Amino acid sequence: MCGIVGFTGNRAAVPVLIEGLTTLEYRGYDSAGVTLQTKDGIKTVKTKGRIKVLEDKINELGSFDATCGIGHTRWATHGAPSDRNSHPHENMEGTIALVHNGIIENYLELKTALIAEGVEFKSDTDSEVVAHLFSKFYKGNGLEAMMETCKHLRGSYAIAVTCSDNKDEMICTRQDNPLIVGLGKGENMIASDIPAIMSITKDFIVVGDNEIVRVKPDSVEVFDSEGNAIEKEVQTVNWDIQGAQKEGYDHFMIKEIMEQPKAVRNTITSRITDNDMPNLMEEGVGADVFKNVRNIHIVACGSAFYAGMAGKIAFERLARIPVVANVASEFRYSDPIIDENDICLVISQSGETADTLAAMREAKARGAKTIAVVNVLASSAAREADHVIYTWAGPEIAVATTKAYSAQLSVMYLLALTAAKARGTLSDEQIAGYCRDLRDLPDMIEETLGSRETMEELAKLYHERNDSFFIGRGIDYMACQEGSLKLKEIAYVHSEAYAGGELKHGPISLIEEGTPVVALACEESLYEKQISNIKSVKARGAKVILVTNGDFDIDPDMCDHVVKIAKCPFFMAASLSIIPVQFYAYYVGVFRGCDIDKPRNLAKSVTVE
Repeated sequence: MCGIVGFTGNRAAVPVLIEGLTTLEYRGYDSAGVTLQTKDGIKTVKTKGRIKVLEDKINELGSFDATCGIGHTRWATHGAPSDRNSHPHENMEGTIALVHNGIIENYLELKTALIAEGVEFKSDTDSEVVAHLFSKFYKGNGLEAMMETCKHLRGSYAIAVTCSDNKDEMICTRQDNPLIVGLGKGENMIASDIPAIMSITKDFIVVGDNEIVRVKPDSVEVFDSEGNAIEKEVQTVNWDIQGAQKEGYDHFMIKEIMEQPKAVRNTITSRITDNDMPNLMEEGVGADVFKNVRNIHIVACGSAFYAGMAGKIAFERLARIPVVANVASEFRYSDPIIDENDICLVISQSGETADTLAAMREAKARGAKTIAVVNVLASSAAREADHVIYTWAGPEIAVATTKAYSAQLSVMYLLALTAAKARGTLSDEQIAGYCRDLRDLPDMIEETLGSRETMEELAKLYHERNDSFFIGRGIDYMACQEGSLKLKEIAYVHSEAYAGGELKHGPISLIEEGTPVVALACEESLYEKQISNIKSVKARGAKVILVTNGDFDIDPDMCDHVVKIAKCPFFMAASLSIIPVQFYAYYVGVFRGCDIDKPRNLAKSVTVE
């Protein structure tokens, strides 16, 4: 949600800021803007709409001789999308400009006090409050003003400020919202995420909660909330900027679907030993973590939650550990029964999901051991968990996750096998066999990518239907939920996922002539049960797309289309069945003319409640 970019150096700031903002489009936004330090003071240009609209507006106003500036992409929370509500926001004198991600929970209280002091507001946002508050405390020293400002703020934020009397300087801070500083040579950047800095550097530092940073072209100074200097570890990006480019594909989403074999291979290869045993010791996750655990609580949001649901099945059936899977936004307010005998396993692509972070902190406060499965290096979840397991999926730009989800599934399998070994619920021979299957999984995913053309044709047939259903049992039901979500978020199709056995308890009344039903049947012990459920929807006029790895004879009257995938261990089936479903959602969205990589109302990293 929202994106911050800032640059200070010795070259023109506008191209750097525009490029940086463009790389953050995947975070979701409805308006964009920049503030530039010029010889005539700060100049702000902002607009509702896409970054291209902003770029055109800047070009219409002429060239800006500026080597320092801040930029922002906004995802509306307080105040509708509009020019006036876009960032950056200025103080009344037009000498200070500010960008902000997050939510200021006490903004109304602060706004009321500032209005009483004569401040006039130009927007409906909570963010403008911070600009005026900073201005109130600014006496020529941005560091001191930021320290004082933060004392009055309650909520989550990443903030960057530039002042007209310090033309090459940016002051920034954060609380529960991501912010990094890119370290170049004679030039430095600030940003919400790594891709935005890679036009100048791969080296960066992560700004910690309540830290304040002063950024100039030739220096970066970090301080704690009391103004004491802090030394920060410099980190280096280990992937290339090409990983964040389309490379000839029409959309990032289809590129990332096709990258899933590589993402899974990168995630698992170094974590299986030469004698075919799971090995997460580098992450500190060995037998001792699972040996005496009472319960595992899997906590996540959206697609990560559905990966966790698949993980629940793997843990329970392989390691015989009771697992409770929770939506993070509910877990944090449910007074969870969790203590030092439990594990809280959180899953988040970004590692910055607000509800997931809050849930993990709640679990830690109650004594539970925490394990974070994340894709983003040095993210908040990675830093705060007792153990972090990175999914080496590379940068994922499309808002709708595909390859990160598949990488998360593969980590679930590794963890479940590690737990099974620790508790002796599987023999070494069984575990070695499953690990060999896991080694083969990327090749099986590669083979399943061959369903692309078939799913495109099916999408062409059914893309005009406004209602769809997914049914499955066991692990297939978990994959159905993710498939249904994909169709909702990419194609804006009303879609529901049901356990096959639940159809007769109400949902079957929604099936009518021509309704598309995607049915997964990949768990051998449940084939016959699922076939019965498929026949019941077919009898009511549904158009059935069957995705299966079964060798049974398929009655042509039972379904309209059959997509065959490779056989694999039951708990890994979700990694294969999801591939044709991803293609289906993608092409339905394409044929409906949807904005595939930036679905309406959605954001890649949800950093607010």
